[in-house]
Amino acid sequence: MSGNYSQERLLQILLSPMITEKATRVADKNEQVIFAVVSDATKPEIKAAVELLFKVNVESVQVSNLKGKVKRVGKHLGRRNGLRKAYVSLQSGQEINFSEGGAV
Repeated sequence: MSGNYSQERLLQILLSPMITEKATRVADKNEQVIFAVVSDATKPEIKAAVELLFKVNVESVQVSNLKGKVKRVGKHLGRRNGLRKAYVSLQSGQEINFSEGGAV
């Protein structure tokens, strides 16, 4: 585990895995796994959290911030919450199997 982070913080970093058609394509092609993460998470924290929870070695982390959609209710405009996604590249030969809830 890289860095000197508290275990409580690392357990709160990952919100959920993103299981979509695009995420499945990315996982097959680039050997990456996509997670929704808290908005203030840093790349080293995300790497440490994935290594702690799934017992795998992380090669790199890319982060994407998505703005929430603007929605209208009557004459009032509002905005949905934004989302921060982490694209986690695992070292070769490693895999995370979400159906079993652990590493393979």
